[in-house]
Amino acid sequence: MKRLLLIFCLVGGVLSMLAQQPAVVVGAARTTDYLPLLKGKRTALFSNHTGLVGNKHTLDVLLENKVNVVAIFSPEHGFRGDAGAGDHVSNSVDAKTGVPILSLYAGNTGKPSAASVRTFDILVIDIQDVGLRFYTYYIAMTKLMDACAEQHKKVILLDRPNPNGHYVDGPILNMKYKSGVGGLPVPVVHGLTLGELAGMVNGEKWLPQGRQCDLTVIKCLNYTHQTMVRLPVPPSPNLPTMLSIYLYPSICYFEATPVSLGRGTSLPFQVYGHPNMTGYTFTFTPRSMPSAPKPPQQDKLCYGVDLSHLSEEAVWTKGIDLSYLIDAYNNLKQGDSFFRPFFENLIGVDYVRKAIEQGKSADEIKAMWQDDVKTFKKQRKPYLLYAE
Repeated sequence: MKRLLLIFCLVGGVLSMLAQQPAVVVGAARTTDYLPLLKGKRTALFSNHTGLVGNKHTLDVLLENKVNVVAIFSPEHGFRGDAGAGDHVSNSVDAKTGVPILSLYAGNTGKPSAASVRTFDILVIDIQDVGLRFYTYYIAMTKLMDACAEQHKKVILLDRPNPNGHYVDGPILNMKYKSGVGGLPVPVVHGLTLGELAGMVNGEKWLPQGRQCDLTVIKCLNYTHQTMVRLPVPPSPNLPTMLSIYLYPSICYFEATPVSLGRGTSLPFQVYGHPNMTGYTFTFTPRSMPSAPKPPQQDKLCYGVDLSHLSEEAVWTKGIDLSYLIDAYNNLKQGDSFFRPFFENLIGVDYVRKAIEQGKSADEIKAMWQDDVKTFKKQRKPYLLYAE
Protein backbone atom coordinates (compact mmCIF):
# COMPACT_ATOMS: atom_id res chain seq x y z
CA MET A 1 0.00 0.00 0.00
CA LYS A 2 2.82 2.43 0.87
CA ARG A 3 4.50 1.67 -2.44
CA LEU A 4 1.27 2.39 -4.34
CA LEU A 5 0.83 5.66 -2.48
CA LEU A 6 4.40 6.63 -3.34
CA ILE A 7 3.82 5.87 -7.02
CA PHE A 8 0.61 7.91 -7.04
CA CYS A 9 2.43 10.81 -5.38
CA LEU A 10 5.27 10.68 -7.92
CA VAL A 11 2.89 10.52 -10.88
CA GLY A 12 0.83 13.33 -9.42
CA GLY A 13 3.95 15.43 -8.94
CA VAL A 14 5.06 14.92 -12.55
CA LEU A 15 1.61 15.81 -13.88
CA SER A 16 1.54 18.88 -11.67
CA MET A 17 4.94 19.99 -12.98
CA LEU A 18 3.79 19.51 -16.57
CA ALA A 19 0.64 21.51 -15.89
CA GLN A 20 2.73 24.33 -14.45
CA GLN A 21 5.10 24.54 -17.41
CA PRO A 22 4.58 27.89 -19.13
CA ALA A 23 3.08 27.82 -22.60
CA VAL A 24 5.31 28.43 -25.60
CA VAL A 25 5.17 32.03 -26.81
CA VAL A 26 5.78 32.31 -30.55
CA GLY A 27 7.90 35.13 -31.95
CA ALA A 28 4.90 36.79 -33.57
CA ALA A 29 3.31 37.26 -30.13
CA ARG A 30 6.31 39.28 -28.90
CA THR A 31 5.10 42.47 -30.54
CA THR A 32 7.06 44.83 -28.27
CA ASP A 33 10.27 43.27 -29.62
CA TYR A 34 9.63 43.78 -33.31
CA LEU A 35 6.96 46.43 -33.91
CA PRO A 36 9.38 49.29 -33.09
CA LEU A 37 11.69 47.97 -35.84
CA LEU A 38 8.88 48.36 -38.39
CA LYS A 39 7.86 51.91 -37.52
CA GLY A 40 7.92 54.11 -40.62
CA LYS A 41 9.11 51.23 -42.82
CA ARG A 42 7.54 49.74 -45.91
CA THR A 43 7.00 46.16 -44.79
CA ALA A 44 6.50 42.92 -46.71
CA LEU A 45 5.24 39.76 -45.03
CA PHE A 46 6.08 36.16 -45.94
CA SER A 47 3.38 34.05 -44.33
CA ASN A 48 0.31 31.91 -44.83
CA HIS A 49 -2.65 30.69 -42.78
CA THR A 50 -0.27 29.41 -40.05
CA GLY A 51 0.90 32.93 -39.16
CA LEU A 52 -1.31 33.25 -36.11
CA VAL A 53 -1.11 35.13 -32.83
CA GLY A 54 -3.85 33.44 -30.85
CA ASN A 55 -6.88 33.59 -33.15
CA LYS A 56 -5.57 36.58 -35.07
CA HIS A 57 -3.37 36.55 -38.17
CA THR A 58 0.00 38.30 -37.97
CA LEU A 59 -1.04 40.41 -40.96
CA ASP A 60 -3.96 41.79 -38.95
CA VAL A 61 -1.69 42.41 -35.96
CA LEU A 62 0.67 44.42 -38.15
CA LEU A 63 -2.13 46.45 -39.73
CA GLU A 64 -3.81 47.14 -36.39
CA ASN A 65 -0.51 48.54 -35.18
CA LYS A 66 -0.29 50.88 -38.18
CA VAL A 67 2.52 48.98 -39.88
CA ASN A 68 2.68 49.88 -43.58
CA VAL A 69 2.34 46.41 -45.15
CA VAL A 70 2.89 46.86 -48.88
CA ALA A 71 3.05 43.21 -49.98
CA ILE A 72 2.49 39.63 -48.93
CA PHE A 73 4.60 36.77 -50.24
CA SER A 74 2.85 33.39 -50.25
CA PRO A 75 4.45 29.93 -50.42
CA GLU A 76 3.22 26.59 -51.75
CA HIS A 77 -0.49 26.13 -50.89
CA GLY A 78 -1.08 29.89 -51.09
CA PHE A 79 -1.60 32.58 -48.45
CA ARG A 80 -4.75 30.97 -47.05
CA GLY A 81 -3.22 27.47 -47.27
CA ASP A 82 -5.92 25.94 -49.46
CA ALA A 83 -4.04 25.13 -52.67
CA GLY A 84 -2.94 21.58 -53.45
CA ALA A 85 0.67 20.42 -53.41
CA GLY A 86 2.56 21.89 -56.34
CA ASP A 87 -0.48 23.77 -57.67
CA HIS A 88 0.11 26.93 -59.66
CA VAL A 89 -0.56 29.77 -57.22
CA SER A 90 -1.08 33.14 -58.91
CA ASN A 91 -0.53 36.68 -57.70
CA SER A 92 -3.68 38.12 -56.18
CA VAL A 93 -5.00 40.41 -53.46
CA ASP A 94 -5.93 39.39 -49.94
CA ALA A 95 -9.71 39.75 -49.89
CA LYS A 96 -9.83 40.71 -46.22
CA THR A 97 -7.20 43.46 -46.20
CA GLY A 98 -6.63 44.44 -49.83
CA VAL A 99 -2.86 43.89 -49.51
CA PRO A 100 -1.28 42.54 -52.74
CA ILE A 101 -0.22 38.88 -52.58
CA LEU A 102 2.86 37.95 -54.60
CA SER A 103 3.15 34.17 -55.07
CA LEU A 104 6.57 32.59 -54.79
CA TYR A 105 5.25 29.40 -56.31
CA ALA A 106 3.96 30.81 -59.57
CA GLY A 107 7.24 31.37 -61.39
CA ASN A 108 10.11 29.16 -62.46
CA THR A 109 12.60 30.19 -59.77
CA GLY A 110 10.52 30.80 -56.66
CA LYS A 111 12.58 33.94 -56.10
CA PRO A 112 10.95 37.39 -56.13
CA SER A 113 12.05 39.88 -58.75
CA ALA A 114 14.42 42.69 -57.86
CA ALA A 115 11.63 45.13 -58.70
CA SER A 116 9.25 43.58 -56.15
CA VAL A 117 11.95 43.55 -53.46
CA ARG A 118 12.64 47.25 -54.03
CA THR A 119 9.03 48.03 -53.05
CA PHE A 120 9.72 47.32 -49.36
CA ASP A 121 12.31 48.14 -46.69
CA ILE A 122 11.90 45.17 -44.34
CA LEU A 123 10.70 41.61 -44.87
CA VAL A 124 8.89 39.93 -41.97
CA ILE A 125 8.83 36.11 -42.04
CA ASP A 126 6.20 34.28 -40.00
CA ILE A 127 5.27 30.78 -41.09
CA GLN A 128 4.94 27.38 -39.44
CA ASP A 129 7.44 24.81 -40.67
CA VAL A 130 7.56 21.10 -39.78
CA GLY A 131 11.34 20.60 -39.87
CA LEU A 132 11.69 18.37 -42.95
CA ARG A 133 14.13 18.87 -45.82
CA PHE A 134 11.43 18.16 -48.41
CA TYR A 135 8.89 20.57 -46.88
CA THR A 136 9.10 23.55 -49.19
CA TYR A 137 8.49 26.54 -46.90
CA TYR A 138 12.17 26.85 -45.91
CA ILE A 139 13.22 26.83 -49.57
CA ALA A 140 10.95 29.81 -50.19
CA MET A 141 12.47 31.45 -47.12
CA THR A 142 16.05 31.02 -48.37
CA LYS A 143 15.17 32.46 -51.77
CA LEU A 144 13.62 35.48 -50.08
CA MET A 145 16.72 35.83 -47.90
CA ASP A 146 18.87 35.79 -51.03
CA ALA A 147 16.73 38.41 -52.77
CA CYS A 148 16.91 40.62 -49.68
CA ALA A 149 20.68 40.15 -49.46
CA GLU A 150 21.06 41.26 -53.07
CA GLN A 151 18.95 44.39 -52.51
CA HIS A 152 20.29 45.11 -48.99
CA LYS A 153 16.92 44.67 -47.30
CA LYS A 154 16.52 43.66 -43.66
CA VAL A 155 14.80 40.40 -42.68
CA ILE A 156 12.97 39.92 -39.38
CA LEU A 157 12.01 36.32 -38.71
CA LEU A 158 9.31 35.64 -36.11
CA ASP A 159 10.24 32.16 -34.95
CA ARG A 160 7.91 29.24 -34.27
CA PRO A 161 8.51 25.80 -32.68
CA ASN A 162 9.44 22.82 -34.80
CA PRO A 163 7.03 19.90 -34.16
CA ASN A 164 9.80 17.54 -35.30
CA GLY A 165 12.47 19.51 -33.48
CA HIS A 166 13.29 16.83 -30.90
CA TYR A 167 15.58 14.77 -33.14
CA VAL A 168 17.86 14.69 -36.20
CA ASP A 169 17.57 11.81 -38.66
CA GLY A 170 18.24 10.84 -42.25
CA PRO A 171 21.14 11.38 -44.66
CA ILE A 172 22.51 14.82 -45.51
CA LEU A 173 21.41 15.89 -48.99
CA ASN A 174 23.96 15.18 -51.68
CA MET A 175 23.68 18.49 -53.52
CA LYS A 176 23.68 16.77 -56.91
CA TYR A 177 20.08 15.92 -55.95
CA LYS A 178 19.20 19.49 -55.06
CA SER A 179 15.66 20.25 -56.23
CA GLY A 180 12.43 21.99 -55.33
CA VAL A 181 12.03 19.49 -52.48
CA GLY A 182 15.59 19.69 -51.22
CA GLY A 183 17.52 22.93 -51.17
CA LEU A 184 20.16 22.71 -48.43
CA PRO A 185 22.83 20.18 -47.35
CA VAL A 186 20.90 19.07 -44.27
CA PRO A 187 19.44 15.72 -43.13
CA VAL A 188 15.84 14.78 -43.90
CA VAL A 189 14.94 15.75 -40.32
CA HIS A 190 17.17 18.68 -39.35
CA GLY A 191 15.52 19.44 -36.00
CA LEU A 192 15.88 23.23 -36.35
CA THR A 193 13.32 25.99 -36.14
CA LEU A 194 13.19 28.31 -39.13
CA GLY A 195 15.00 30.93 -37.07
CA GLU A 196 17.85 28.54 -36.36
CA LEU A 197 17.93 27.32 -39.95
CA ALA A 198 18.03 30.89 -41.29
CA GLY A 199 20.94 31.64 -38.98
CA MET A 200 22.73 28.54 -40.26
CA VAL A 201 22.08 29.54 -43.88
CA ASN A 202 23.76 32.86 -43.14
CA GLY A 203 26.59 31.45 -41.04
CA GLU A 204 27.46 28.62 -43.43
CA LYS A 205 27.11 30.98 -46.42
CA TRP A 206 24.67 28.68 -48.18
CA LEU A 207 23.08 31.47 -50.21
CA PRO A 208 24.36 31.80 -53.81
CA GLN A 209 27.84 33.33 -54.05
CA GLY A 210 28.12 33.20 -50.25
CA ARG A 211 25.72 36.11 -49.77
CA GLN A 212 24.45 36.87 -46.26
CA CYS A 213 21.32 38.80 -45.39
CA ASP A 214 20.71 41.26 -42.54
CA LEU A 215 18.77 38.91 -40.26
CA THR A 216 17.07 39.40 -36.89
CA VAL A 217 15.29 36.45 -35.25
CA ILE A 218 12.60 37.06 -32.66
CA LYS A 219 12.85 33.89 -30.59
CA CYS A 220 10.08 31.80 -29.06
CA LEU A 221 9.82 31.85 -25.28
CA ASN A 222 9.52 28.73 -23.10
CA TYR A 223 10.63 26.42 -25.92
CA THR A 224 13.37 23.79 -26.06
CA HIS A 225 14.02 21.07 -28.61
CA GLN A 226 12.37 18.59 -26.27
CA THR A 227 9.14 20.62 -26.03
CA MET A 228 6.41 18.63 -27.75
CA VAL A 229 4.13 21.19 -29.35
CA ARG A 230 0.67 20.79 -30.85
CA LEU A 231 0.07 23.02 -33.84
CA PRO A 232 -3.15 25.06 -33.68
CA VAL A 233 -3.89 24.65 -37.40
CA PRO A 234 -2.67 22.16 -40.05
CA PRO A 235 0.50 23.55 -41.69
CA SER A 236 -0.72 22.37 -45.11
CA PRO A 237 -3.82 20.61 -46.46
CA ASN A 238 -2.38 17.09 -46.44
CA LEU A 239 -0.87 17.24 -42.95
CA PRO A 240 -4.14 17.51 -41.03
CA THR A 241 -3.07 15.93 -37.71
CA MET A 242 -0.03 15.71 -35.45
CA LEU A 243 0.22 12.00 -36.30
CA SER A 244 0.50 12.83 -40.01
CA ILE A 245 3.25 15.35 -39.18
CA TYR A 246 5.16 12.72 -37.19
CA LEU A 247 4.71 10.09 -39.94
CA TYR A 248 5.67 12.50 -42.72
CA PRO A 249 9.46 11.77 -42.48
CA SER A 250 8.74 8.06 -43.02
CA ILE A 251 5.84 8.17 -45.49
CA CYS A 252 6.76 10.93 -47.96
CA TYR A 253 9.00 8.64 -50.07
CA PHE A 254 5.88 6.98 -51.47
CA GLU A 255 5.52 10.17 -53.54
CA ALA A 256 8.27 8.72 -55.76
CA THR A 257 6.60 5.33 -56.16
CA PRO A 258 3.26 4.08 -57.54
CA VAL A 259 1.97 3.61 -53.98
CA SER A 260 -0.68 5.96 -52.60
CA LEU A 261 0.04 7.55 -49.24
CA GLY A 262 -3.55 8.59 -48.75
CA ARG A 263 -3.78 11.82 -50.70
CA GLY A 264 -7.40 12.18 -51.72
CA THR A 265 -8.66 10.45 -48.55
CA SER A 266 -9.45 11.55 -45.01
CA LEU A 267 -6.12 10.08 -43.85
CA PRO A 268 -3.30 11.58 -45.94
CA PHE A 269 0.17 10.52 -44.76
CA GLN A 270 -1.49 8.03 -42.40
CA VAL A 271 -2.14 5.13 -44.80
CA TYR A 272 -0.42 3.53 -47.76
CA GLY A 273 -1.58 1.11 -50.40
CA HIS A 274 -1.88 0.09 -54.04
CA PRO A 275 -4.48 -1.77 -56.12
CA ASN A 276 -2.06 -4.69 -56.60
CA MET A 277 -0.80 -5.06 -53.04
CA THR A 278 -1.78 -8.46 -51.65
CA GLY A 279 -2.36 -9.91 -48.20
CA TYR A 280 -4.14 -6.88 -46.72
CA THR A 281 -7.75 -6.44 -45.70
CA PHE A 282 -7.59 -2.66 -45.17
CA THR A 283 -8.73 -0.72 -48.23
CA PHE A 284 -9.18 2.89 -49.32
CA THR A 285 -10.02 4.71 -52.54
CA PRO A 286 -8.34 8.05 -53.31
CA ARG A 287 -10.71 10.67 -54.75
CA SER A 288 -9.98 14.01 -56.37
CA MET A 289 -10.60 16.82 -53.89
CA PRO A 290 -9.46 20.45 -53.49
CA SER A 291 -6.51 19.48 -51.28
CA ALA A 292 -5.49 16.66 -53.62
CA PRO A 293 -6.58 17.12 -57.23
CA LYS A 294 -5.81 14.02 -59.30
CA PRO A 295 -4.19 12.01 -56.48
CA PRO A 296 -2.14 8.88 -57.25
CA GLN A 297 -4.38 5.82 -57.84
CA GLN A 298 -7.42 8.08 -58.14
CA ASP A 299 -10.75 6.20 -57.99
CA LYS A 300 -8.97 2.86 -57.60
CA LEU A 301 -9.50 0.52 -54.66
CA CYS A 302 -6.16 0.28 -52.87
CA TYR A 303 -5.14 -2.50 -50.49
CA GLY A 304 -2.65 -1.63 -47.82
CA VAL A 305 -1.91 -0.48 -44.30
CA ASP A 306 -3.72 1.86 -41.91
CA LEU A 307 -1.26 3.69 -39.64
CA SER A 308 -3.80 6.07 -38.16
CA HIS A 309 -4.19 3.89 -35.07
CA LEU A 310 -0.54 4.27 -34.07
CA SER A 311 0.23 6.31 -30.98
CA GLU A 312 1.90 9.65 -31.64
CA GLU A 313 4.60 8.87 -29.08
CA ALA A 314 5.50 5.56 -30.76
CA VAL A 315 5.94 7.34 -34.08
CA TRP A 316 7.94 10.35 -32.95
CA THR A 317 10.15 8.17 -30.76
CA LYS A 318 11.02 5.91 -33.69
CA GLY A 319 11.97 8.72 -36.08
CA ILE A 320 12.40 7.83 -39.75
CA ASP A 321 11.05 4.32 -40.33
CA LEU A 322 11.65 2.88 -43.80
CA SER A 323 9.88 -0.39 -42.96
CA TYR A 324 6.66 0.89 -44.59
CA LEU A 325 8.48 1.62 -47.86
CA ILE A 326 10.31 -1.71 -47.73
CA ASP A 327 7.05 -3.53 -47.06
CA ALA A 328 5.37 -2.05 -50.15
CA TYR A 329 8.48 -2.64 -52.28
CA ASN A 330 8.62 -6.32 -51.33
CA ASN A 331 4.87 -6.76 -51.74
CA LEU A 332 4.56 -5.29 -55.24
CA LYS A 333 7.65 -7.09 -56.61
CA GLN A 334 8.28 -4.45 -59.28
CA GLY A 335 12.03 -4.32 -58.79
CA ASP A 336 13.77 -1.08 -59.70
CA SER A 337 10.69 0.15 -61.58
CA PHE A 338 9.08 0.64 -58.16
CA PHE A 339 11.24 3.75 -57.71
CA ARG A 340 11.01 6.89 -59.82
CA PRO A 341 14.06 9.16 -60.29
CA PHE A 342 12.37 11.60 -57.92
CA PHE A 343 13.12 9.20 -55.04
CA GLU A 344 16.72 10.41 -54.75
CA ASN A 345 15.50 14.02 -54.56
CA LEU A 346 13.45 13.06 -51.50
CA ILE A 347 15.89 10.81 -49.63
CA GLY A 348 18.88 12.87 -50.79
CA VAL A 349 21.39 10.09 -51.56
CA ASP A 350 21.73 7.18 -53.98
CA TYR A 351 22.54 4.36 -51.55
CA VAL A 352 19.10 3.94 -49.95
CA ARG A 353 17.41 2.68 -53.13
CA LYS A 354 20.27 0.23 -53.65
CA ALA A 355 20.10 -0.97 -50.04
CA ILE A 356 16.36 -1.64 -50.30
CA GLU A 357 16.87 -3.58 -53.53
CA GLN A 358 19.62 -5.60 -51.81
CA GLY A 359 17.17 -6.61 -49.09
CA LYS A 360 18.60 -4.61 -46.20
CA SER A 361 16.30 -3.90 -43.27
CA ALA A 362 15.09 -0.48 -42.17
CA ASP A 363 17.41 -0.56 -39.15
CA GLU A 364 20.40 -1.55 -41.30
CA ILE A 365 19.75 1.36 -43.66
CA LYS A 366 19.21 3.78 -40.76
CA ALA A 367 22.65 2.81 -39.43
CA MET A 368 24.18 3.88 -42.74
CA TRP A 369 23.44 7.55 -42.17
CA GLN A 370 24.35 7.85 -38.51
CA ASP A 371 27.68 9.54 -39.35
CA ASP A 372 25.69 12.20 -41.23
CA VAL A 373 23.52 12.74 -38.14
CA LYS A 374 26.58 13.15 -35.89
CA THR A 375 28.29 15.47 -38.37
CA PHE A 376 25.24 17.69 -38.75
CA LYS A 377 24.56 17.91 -35.02
CA LYS A 378 28.08 19.22 -34.53
CA GLN A 379 27.79 21.61 -37.50
CA ARG A 380 24.47 23.08 -36.36
CA LYS A 381 25.46 23.59 -32.72
CA PRO A 382 26.64 27.24 -33.08
CA TYR A 383 23.25 28.18 -34.56
CA LEU A 384 20.97 26.69 -31.91
CA LEU A 385 18.78 29.28 -30.24
CA TYR A 386 17.10 26.82 -27.89
CA ALA A 387 18.40 24.14 -25.50
CA GLU A 388 18.67 20.64 -26.91
